[in-house]
Amino acid sequence: MIEESLSFALNGIDQPHQVALILLAHVLNKPKTWVLAHPETHLNPDQKARLEHLVSRLQEGEPLPYLTGKQAFYGLDFAVNPDVLIPRPETELLVEEALDWLAAHPNGKTVLEVGTGSGCIAISLATCNTRLAITATDISSAALKLARQNAAIHQVSAQITFTQADLLPNTSDTFDLVCANLPYIPSQKLSSVNTHGFEPNLALDGGADGLRLIRRLLDHLPSRLNYPSVVLLEIEASLGAETLELAYAAFPNACVTLIQDLAGLDRLVRIELS
Repeated sequence: MIEESLSFALNGIDQPHQVALILLAHVLNKPKTWVLAHPETHLNPDQKARLEHLVSRLQEGEPLPYLTGKQAFYGLDFAVNPDVLIPRPETELLVEEALDWLAAHPNGKTVLEVGTGSGCIAISLATCNTRLAITATDISSAALKLARQNAAIHQVSAQITFTQADLLPNTSDTFDLVCANLPYIPSQKLSSVNTHGFEPNLALDGGADGLRLIRRLLDHLPSRLNYPSVVLLEIEASLGAETLELAYAAFPNACVTLIQDLAGLDRLVRIELS
């Protein structure tokens, strides 16, 4: 079976059978279920060459989503490339918390996502809640180009305004919900990130203490919020206490909560104004 032989060639790669299936489906341009149902399939010379090239890149450490050009997030497939951070499963917690707050506050409609990257957070929210008017910012024009493509694929372009900005948009608009998954890896820890060298440094490096951009955002955010409103910040797991301190300083009268992910790690800081 071709999938089994490829899995053997991927020995040393995490989940080799699953990776083999994804690569074969990509090269054959077929669903994974089709590949599993057709074990007798033979690759033509061009397909073999493409597969060998992909395996070589994978063995050199390049992330699988960059090889296939897509990554699943919150039940949707997103186009990705080296201009954007690869969406992580743990970021789905931010989407869940945002949707829960919106369900409890049906008048909440204006959303700001800071540092949108591939657009996965904004697009997931728009797909799940059609009443939202979302502004999504990024400093990278290349990231915004891809985010717009993803919004078009998922048919939510009318709900999202993508704007190039260094954190906050250059408007006087105020928001009911603010989401941000900003770069938060302390600079000295970057080399320990397994995708370092492939994912854009701009999307990973949070400065000396990992809080450079979060600190800047919190400094300027109070005047941009409505009442009631909520801010959801994804954080580096070791920076919960420090981020809470910054949040309390910026919003002394808010309800500030530290939320853990499924692995029990500090993952979100929630700032609620009511």
